[in-house]
Amino acid sequence: MPYLRIIFSGLLILFISSCTGNEEESAQLRLSQATIEDLEAAVNKYPDSAIIIQELIQAYHKRDNYDSAIALAERTIRRDTGNSYMWNVLASLKFESSDTLGAIDALQHAINDFPLPEYYVALATIYAGMKDKNALYITDYLLDSTSTSNWDDAYFIKGFYYNCAGKPQEAIPYLDSCLASNYTYMYAYREKAIALYDMKKYEEAVKVLNRAVTIQNNYEEGYYWLGKTYEKLNKKDSAIESYQFALLYDKEFPEAREALDRLTKK
Repeated sequence: MPYLRIIFSGLLILFISSCTGNEEESAQLRLSQATIEDLEAAVNKYPDSAIIIQELIQAYHKRDNYDSAIALAERTIRRDTGNSYMWNVLASLKFESSDTLGAIDALQHAINDFPLPEYYVALATIYAGMKDKNALYITDYLLDSTSTSNWDDAYFIKGFYYNCAGKPQEAIPYLDSCLASNYTYMYAYREKAIALYDMKKYEEAVKVLNRAVTIQNNYEEGYYWLGKTYEKLNKKDSAIESYQFALLYDKEFPEAREALDRLTKK
């Protein structure tokens, strides 16, 4: 799910920003321009430098070298088992490399060390995608025990859980609560549209998706789901146009490309 990828990308950014103070900005700029070989040498020379480790993990990540990034994160954690930020980064790397259980374990360590709401959000999102009721327990905690700034995510995750569990009617009220609180929450529009789509309420789904792409006109997933919904309504031209918009804003959208090719080759 793209939502999950974005959640974890956000956590990786959180780690980076927390490790960078104003006095280190010039040093970070120099490091960002260094080669991987230079960064590896620097880590060997200064194994306790968070900023150098951060840059090397980022460099590995940019090249999809997850094995090296994970190995470095794990080595760093062995030196400092209470480093919640590094547990968070490890969770992101594990998730992106399809090790869901490893990501859960790392997030649980991060929460034990420093229970940031962002970690709970990430953990609940994973559980929701797995149709695991732990997602509901965690979101209840977020609603009962954290500030209102976390409630949008909590409502969304509840809706996401029920969608994944094949209960779209139960998903919609939570997604509506999310959107009532934050009308720009694009993933809530997507999940509400998916719920309506699964319930065969295609005209209603189109209305939800059109609102989403009006608010954010480069929302590629909104256009993709518009295409799927228009197909159900036998509106081929509108479906083709929607898939074209999805690919305009994300040229690497394989599902949209496949759907467009299928329709235009008929």
